Amino acid sequence: MASIDDAVQSEAPRSRSRLRGGLVTVGTVAALLAAMGLTVLGLGAADNAVANYDASSWLWSTARSELARVNGVTARVDTRTEIPAARQHPMQITQTDRLLILRDLQSGQVSSLDLATLQLSATTRTTPGLGVSVALHEDAAFVVDAVQGIVRQLDPRSLTPVGEPVRYPPGITGGTFDGKGRLWIAVPSQGTVSAITAAKLPSAPATASAGLSPQRVESYDVADASHELVVSTLDDGVAVLDRTAGKLVRVQRGEVHPTALTLSGPAALPSRTSGPRVPVTVTADRRVLLVGDGGQESAFTVPGEGDRLSPAVAWANRVYCADEATGTIYSFDAAGQLVETIRGRANGPLELEVRENHLFINSPDSATARVVDDKHQVREVNKYANDVLGGDPPPVPPPPPPPKKPRVGKPSAPRSVTAAAGNAQARVSWRPAAANGAEIIKYVVQGAGQRLEVGANQRAVEVKGLTNGETYRFAVHAVNAKGDGPPRNSNPVTPTAAVPDPPASVTAQERPDGTVLVKWPAANGQGNTIARYAVTASSAGTNAPAGESTKTELVVPAGELEFGTQYAFTVVAVNSKGAGSAASPVSNTVVPFAAPGRPLDLRAGTVANQPGAVTVQWAPAEANGRPVTKYLVDVGGRVSEVTDTRTTVTGLGNGQNVTVKVKAVNEAGPGPEATATARTVAEPRVTVTGSSSTATGATVTFTVDAGGGQATCTLTTTGEPAKTGACSSITMTGLTPGTSYTFTVTASNAAGKGTATKAQATQALYGIATCRNGASGPESTYCDRDREGRNGNEIFSVTRQDNDKQVGWAKPGTRLQAYCKKSGEEVYAYIYNNEKRSTWWVQVNYKGGKNYIPWAWLNLEGGDDIKVLPTC
Repeated sequence: MASIDDAVQSEAPRSRSRLRGGLVTVGTVAALLAAMGLTVLGLGAADNAVANYDASSWLWSTARSELARVNGVTARVDTRTEIPAARQHPMQITQTDRLLILRDLQSGQVSSLDLATLQLSATTRTTPGLGVSVALHEDAAFVVDAVQGIVRQLDPRSLTPVGEPVRYPPGITGGTFDGKGRLWIAVPSQGTVSAITAAKLPSAPATASAGLSPQRVESYDVADASHELVVSTLDDGVAVLDRTAGKLVRVQRGEVHPTALTLSGPAALPSRTSGPRVPVTVTADRRVLLVGDGGQESAFTVPGEGDRLSPAVAWANRVYCADEATGTIYSFDAAGQLVETIRGRANGPLELEVRENHLFINSPDSATARVVDDKHQVREVNKYANDVLGGDPPPVPPPPPPPKKPRVGKPSAPRSVTAAAGNAQARVSWRPAAANGAEIIKYVVQGAGQRLEVGANQRAVEVKGLTNGETYRFAVHAVNAKGDGPPRNSNPVTPTAAVPDPPASVTAQERPDGTVLVKWPAANGQGNTIARYAVTASSAGTNAPAGESTKTELVVPAGELEFGTQYAFTVVAVNSKGAGSAASPVSNTVVPFAAPGRPLDLRAGTVANQPGAVTVQWAPAEANGRPVTKYLVDVGGRVSEVTDTRTTVTGLGNGQNVTVKVKAVNEAGPGPEATATARTVAEPRVTVTGSSSTATGATVTFTVDAGGGQATCTLTTTGEPAKTGACSSITMTGLTPGTSYTFTVTASNAAGKGTATKAQATQALYGIATCRNGASGPESTYCDRDREGRNGNEIFSVTRQDNDKQVGWAKPGTRLQAYCKKSGEEVYAYIYNNEKRSTWWVQVNYKGGKNYIPWAWLNLEGGDDIKVLPTC
């Protein structure tokens, strides 16, 4: 594996906003390739090459931890790749038609994929954390170490360094290509911006000693030193926003064109601007200013409330503004008129990038993305499309409640304003002022007849042109949208030529408790005693005081520096007369870290189909500068280690209430625990609420407490087959009329069974002994009485008309209780009962006994349906 750690000590520009191109969580790119394979969803190497040239872009989905390649022409996903081991690692994605470079922010690994073949071409490592970024244009790749100020070209085929790096002072910003293939870097400490061109690569992969080097070809003054600068590259050139002075500087074709702006608060730019107009977004006021070649052309207000606007993006003579609080995209024409509102389905981050003549709008926290063509046709993309790799999208989380609006006022006075004298100059530094509800725009330093404006993220300045031997005092105040805050004065200082030497070297070490230890050898006071040392921390685009020490070391407290962001340090020695040295050499780069945060959204629940088990899931904990390596899950005292953000714990008792505790673990150890409660599935409980019956059926109604499980229910009684039904009411048919039954309701789940009983008798069923006389002759009196031989309505002890088995005769119209039916001798009732003929006999209650009468002579009440009677 190639490595550039020795050549590039640190990493990419630090930014509190999301990285352009999306955040990816990752394990290894090897895992990504294994998931993709040589052929993905039927796409071979040639097809992949066509797909990538066909206006496609790789988009990230946080909820699924997967990459989706979206075709801009069809607005469909043609490749979906889940990265299950990468949930907790943010990743920067940089892409061209044929190359995709990924940088794992937590491990620092940079990996290059050839998109024509979906093959891993190379990997290398950089320092983890925010502070290093990767830029890619055609066959030119760069690693930009904003903390150390080192810009290194890489051969994208091998990721090996190409020639010598371009070096700047620490704390640079920018690092994206313009449309002409120039990489632009801004240096806030100098107020300059410069362009770098890549060395031409040889036909074979370059090596570190190939003799080729990138060149710094242009450099321009765009601001006063120590102003806060934001960079957006153009189709040809660069735009630099001076947030401190409130101006936008365009550098194009060797000319510098400043445009003064009226900014009510800190403003932002997209990292890349397409077209002639640069959108400047003032997030606090929801205002966008459009600046063209001739200066400011228009300004407009974005509908809605809040300050969660992404930097507006220009595309095809329109401007697209994303409101992350509502998931809405607003489209404006060049005159600032709202022409379209694109409603989103979820709140959260929205990433806008112009690629391949399309605007891709990605919502990494949801299932949807959108593609806008150059005619401004908007089409929605389902990143979780089932016909690609399957799977329905997770439920959209409800939007968070709107934050309470803070009370807004002028900033407070800065803290710890300190001055150190140098040779005809003084260095003034301070700790931040309280913003009081409106972000600080800049600091103003006054003294010695000078007024200097300093970027809000700088907080240190060199005041030059002073007279040695004369005493000076400086005042510093902060400025926000509400105006100027109160000043705070520094200590008096007297410049002198007798300044101490700076410390010869500086080393820094991040520690697991979140602190950073900075050490240096004692400086040479050149005849005077060293009274103290002032330490400055540099990160991407930022230089700010880290503290002072009377010793040769300083411990920066936990929380003073942002976890997961790269920092390097310089030290100034100050003698007993207040004279300060020049800055020391820059230290090594460190990434502060601490134990991870508490796991978020912890949910624990019953496993319905498994006894003694609970399921636990949560959102990843804040890593705090180091990858989360595992989670400790304690469920009712049973502790397990998992690397995913979900698990199922078994072996618990049925119906057991348990406390669930989850901690994240990283290099610093376990973090605070999140807690929840859960209950394992319990045996069901049945409560009978009622019953009813017909002559041949009974219904039992009941309720079931399923104990958190999935219950199935049956109804049983002696002598009858069990009947399964809904766990609320079950009807059993085929019963004997007029019979008492005891019914048992059984509910079953994974934990066991629960039962309840109910007594219920079926209703009695009656029939009418029927024999109707004929019209004349013997038939007219046939039914009047029991006669010798055969006669109607005769009752037997068997189902045959045996004389010795006859037990009696029923007078026509006699109502007899019927129990069941039984097959026997066929009997024909002739004209005396509507020609009724049957082999069925009905068991009836006759003179206190159960005997049989032919159905031919018995008409059952309720329709005379023999099928309602059960078989005896």
